[in-house]
Amino acid sequence: MDKIAEMLTKIRNAQMAGHKEVEIKFSKFKFALAEILKKEGFVESVSRNKDEAGAIKIVLKYFQTSNTEKTPAIRGLKKVSKCGQRIYIKSKDIKTVKNEFGIAIVSTSKGVMTGADSRKLGLGGECICEIW
Repeated sequence: MDKIAEMLTKIRNAQMAGHKEVEIKFSKFKFALAEILKKEGFVESVSRNKDEAGAIKIVLKYFQTSNTEKTPAIRGLKKVSKCGQRIYIKSKDIKTVKNEFGIAIVSTSKGVMTGADSRKLGLGGECICEIW
């Protein structure tokens, strides 16, 4: 199974269920992806557990709409590049997500970054996912 799709699904399911945090198996790529989510304000915090198994602990972010209701910061996410079909894009072809209310995450030769950063640097790469 695709490990990135599994990570995104765990985050989506945890937010829909109203959990405070989610733990994911560690890899450098997943940690870089989680750091981007933190930098862009979609999650509260990201930390790495240093035990023998190694895991990434992601504290999810919610907005308080009333005394009893809260809405998740991540309203939706979509995996673009899949195992069976990789999607590579040029820097000029990177589009905005939901009129800049969301982000695209791109894996470039300089590392994992948002679509906006990739466009500024003139780097294309594999479009991993879109988050809004």
